[in-house]
Order: sequence, then C-alpha cells, then structure tokens
Amino acid sequence: RTLLPIPVAAAAKETVTVEHRSDLEDLHLYATPREQRFRRFASLEFEGQLYMTPYDFIQAVTSDEPKHAKKWRSLTKQELNQILMETPPVWKGSSKLFRNLNEKGVISYTEYLFLLCILTKPHAGFRIAFNMFDTDGNEMVDKKEFLVLQEIFRKKNEKREKRGDEEKRAMLRLQLYGYHTPTNSVLKTEGEDLVPRSYWDTLRRSTSQALFSDLAERADDFSSSLSDTTLLVHFFGKKGKAELNFEDFYRFMDNLQTEVLEIEFLSYSNGMNTISEEDFAHILLRYTNVENTSSYLENMRCSIPEEKGITFEEFRSFFQFLNNLEDFTIAMQMYNFASRSIGQDEFKRAVYVATGVKLSPHLVNTVFKIFDVDRDDQLSYKEFIGIMKDRLNRGFRGYKPIQRYTTFKSCVRKELYSR
Repeated sequence: RTLLPIPVAAAAKETVTVEHRSDLEDLHLYATPREQRFRRFASLEFEGQLYMTPYDFIQAVTSDEPKHAKKWRSLTKQELNQILMETPPVWKGSSKLFRNLNEKGVISYTEYLFLLCILTKPHAGFRIAFNMFDTDGNEMVDKKEFLVLQEIFRKKNEKREKRGDEEKRAMLRLQLYGYHTPTNSVLKTEGEDLVPRSYWDTLRRSTSQALFSDLAERADDFSSSLSDTTLLVHFFGKKGKAELNFEDFYRFMDNLQTEVLEIEFLSYSNGMNTISEEDFAHILLRYTNVENTSSYLENMRCSIPEEKGITFEEFRSFFQFLNNLEDFTIAMQMYNFASRSIGQDEFKRAVYVATGVKLSPHLVNTVFKIFDVDRDDQLSYKEFIGIMKDRLNRGFRGYKPIQRYTTFKSCVRKELYSR
C-alpha cells in the first residue's frame, strides 16, 4: 500500500472536510426553521440519523445558541446500547431527569417536536395527549401506539418542506427520521387537507379512528428500521414490552415543564430564592417579536423602584397560566374585556376563573408594570395577548437577543452572593 506524504494526506483530508461541511451547509438551506434549530443543537449521529442529548434539548429551549460549536459525534452500536442500558424506567422519573442524564441520552427529531409540544400545554391537556396515543382505549399506551407519533409528525413535516433538489431533501429526511420516506401522504385525502397549523393540532386532529388505525397498522413497517431512543426505553422498558399508564405519562409531562422552568429560573437567581422583577421581564420578552424591548424594561424600572423579587412559585404559576392562555382569551372575550383595557383585580379574577391559577398580587403588579406602557394601571388586552402568544412559541422559533439592563440593587445582590 502506498502512503501519501504527510502534507498531501493532510491536504486531502482538509479537502474532504471542506466538501463535507459544504454539503451540510447546503442541506441547511432546505431545512425549515424548526429543523435548522434541531440540526444546530444536535450533537450525535447514528447510522446517518441525528440525535440530541438531553443536555442538547435543554440548551435548545433555554439558550440563544449552543454554548459550543456542535460537531456531530458518531455513535457506535455498542455506545448506543450502553446509553440505553443506563436509561431509568419511567417510575424513576423526576424534575431533574434531563439534567441527570445530561449527555447520556438520545432524542430524535420527532421526539424533540413532541417535547416542545409538552412545554406549552396546560395540565388539563395532558389527558387529551394521552388519549391521542391510546388508540385501543385500554387506558394504557404501548410502544407501537406511541410510534405512530413518528409517522404523524413526519407527514406533517412533508407539508412544510422547501422545494428544490429532491436528492438534498431526501438526505435531510434521512438525517431527521433515519430512513428515506415516500412522497405520498397518508394525512391527505383527495380534495381535503387534514394537516392543520401546529404539531399539537396535528396530533389532535389526526386521531380519527380510521386515520389512526391506518397508521397503527403500518407502525411495524416504519418502526422496524428505527433505533430505540432514551424516551422509548424510559417509557416502555429496555425490551419495549412495558406499557405506559396515564399517571406516569402525566408525571413525565409535569416534570419536564417544571425542569425547564427551574433551569430558566436558576440561570437568573444565582442561588437566591428569588429573581429580580427585571430578570422576570427579560425571560418573558426574550421569545417575543417585540421590537423595542428597552421601553418595556425602562417602564418597569421606573414603576418598581424597590426590588422585591419573584419567587419560583410565582414564576411557575405565571407560566402555568400562559399554558392556559387560550382559555383565558375566551374568558376575557366573554367578560367583554376585549374592547377595553382592564385593571389588576379584573385581570387576576379572569385568570383564576379561566385557568384555576391564582397569581399573587405582587406578580400581577409586576406584569402590569412591564406591559402598561402608558402607566395608567390598565392593561391592553390585545397587546398583552399578542405578545404572550409569541412567548408560547418557545423553542419553535429562534430567540431574539435582548440587551440586558441591570439595576443597581440587582448588581449589589449578585456581587454579595459571589463573595
């Protein structure tokens, strides 16, 4: 065998690397924003398919960009099996599951979409989600029923694909789904498009008995070529024979919501029991399309000169309310508040009536001071709802960077803690 001289070999390797990078960047052009975000944060590759670790997922929903430039690391079959062997069963789940797993887990693109859905849904919607998967109505979900999720989300994605080079699109599907997909769609019948806007609605509307039965019958076909993942082993055991009951399913969804909120809260609290009102405003505004965020922050700074702080309980209750935003909107319309601004007492009562969530007076006052730009202690219904609907898109669109302003008191508090 003839060996290349060192410089020539290095040059050849560099050429291959450049070409490979060019191909990857080229594929990025064919990806939707959701796909691009997944590809940007994913760090693992197995048999051509990309995966996130639990750490990658947390980063994707709490950070603007990956902390480090991602280079997809190829897993061997042995490494994947070892990761799955160390996956805890669902009854050992907790609100620190993803943090404990850290890099020892694999999450597919389909599961990434499913987990994003969970983050923005009210607790009352957990039962609906469970019933979507429980196609035979036996109050248990098995692995085959859950894998229908894979096909539904894939079909939904075909509707969003950017047109162009079919070969490139096929390569992208292989990266995201692990196998080449046919172009015909089960979710569309002649003269009727059954694919709604959101992935959650896709799940909800795709559970008609005929459609779901068709997909369930084909589940073996498309699941036979798929590798097990951390989520599948967590839910259905290492042999895939276990079944998932509603209590475990509910606990998993509630734990995930709590874990992401804890991570966001702790990233600002620096070990304290509260975050500042200004930090709370930053967290609210970071996902929105608000152009001039500085005006909201400055308005709040002037309106709340003395920092009291937001506790985690208050923080969590507000995001539970946001996950019920649709019911709150209906309640507001029934109260005929849609055509006028409302005061703090009206707002607090409407939240409780619509969602069952009790917001503390201090939290409600803080929200008003953030969004009450004209400082009349009234909140514009349309403005608030519009901004908060943007906030519910967490993870589905990229962050809009927000310049961070720090109050003097906040600086002092963090300086004292750091000593």
